[in-house]
Amino acid sequence: MKGKDMPSIDVKKNSKIFIGVGAVVLFALGIVIGRFLLGGGGATGSLNGRTTLSEGELNTPIASYTYNGQTKEVTAREVIENTSGLDAAKQSDGTYAVPAADKIIGYVRNALVVAEAQSKGITVTDDEVNNYMQTNFKTTDVSQVASAYKLSEDVAKKLIHDAVIMKKYRDSVLTTTLPDAPQAPTAPEDGNSETTSQEYAQYIIGLAGDEWDAKNNTWASQDGDYYKQLSAYSISNDSASYAAAQTAYQVAMSKYSAVASKASQEWSQKINEILGKASIAVYSLAL
Repeated sequence: MKGKDMPSIDVKKNSKIFIGVGAVVLFALGIVIGRFLLGGGGATGSLNGRTTLSEGELNTPIASYTYNGQTKEVTAREVIENTSGLDAAKQSDGTYAVPAADKIIGYVRNALVVAEAQSKGITVTDDEVNNYMQTNFKTTDVSQVASAYKLSEDVAKKLIHDAVIMKKYRDSVLTTTLPDAPQAPTAPEDGNSETTSQEYAQYIIGLAGDEWDAKNNTWASQDGDYYKQLSAYSISNDSASYAAAQTAYQVAMSKYSAVASKASQEWSQKINEILGKASIAVYSLAL
C-alpha cells in the first residue's frame, strides 16, 4: 500500500502559507541566473540515462548544490526518504525509480531555506515541534506520524523539524500578517438554507467586526464589504439565516485569499533571493 503524502505546504491545498513556492520558480530562476544545470554535473555518468536504482545504489549522488561557500551532494536516498518514503517507493521488483527532477529540485529548495534560516540563528524547541505536530497531525507521537506516512522515525522527525524551522523563518521575514483562515458555518440538520438562529447571527457579526454596530443592532455603515454582500438579508444581534452566514463566509474567504496571495508573493520573492545565491546541478533527467 502506498504511503500518504506528507501534509502539503502549498497555500492552495491548506489555505495557509508555509513554503508556498513551487519547483517551477527554482527552475525558472536557475535559467535566468545561469547557475542551474539540469542533466549535468560530474556524477552524470553514474546514472547513464537509467530510470531505476537497486537498493544498494540509493546512496548514488543525483544532484549537488553550493550555498554560502559550501557544496553538498544529494543522494537518491535523501530525496526518496523526504518525498514518499523508501517503503512506499519500492517497486515490485525491489528497485526504486530514479527521483524525478521536480522532486530533486523541491528537496534542494527546502534544504536551502533551512540552511538560510539556520544561518540567521533560527532554532526550534521541543514545544514548537509538538505544537506543529498537534496542529497538522493531531498527535505529538512521531512514531504514529512515521507509521501513517510509511517513513522511518528519523526521517519523519527531520521533516517535521525542518518544517518548523521554515515556518519560523517565514514568519520572521514576512511583513504581511496572515490571519487564521475563516471556518465555514455549520449547516442546519434539515439542510434548509433559510434556517435562522442566534448562532448564525453571531457568526456573521464575528466576521464583520467593526462593520456591525451591536449597540444599535444594525450595520455601522453601508461602505463595508460585508454590508454590500449581506444587505439583502435580515440580520440582527439575535437572528440570521444560514444562507446569510454562508455569504459572510464567502466574503471572509475572499478577504483572506487576498492577504494570502500577497503573503505568497512576498515569500516567493524571499525564496528567489535565497536561490539567487545558490548553484545547483541535477544529474537526473527523469520526469
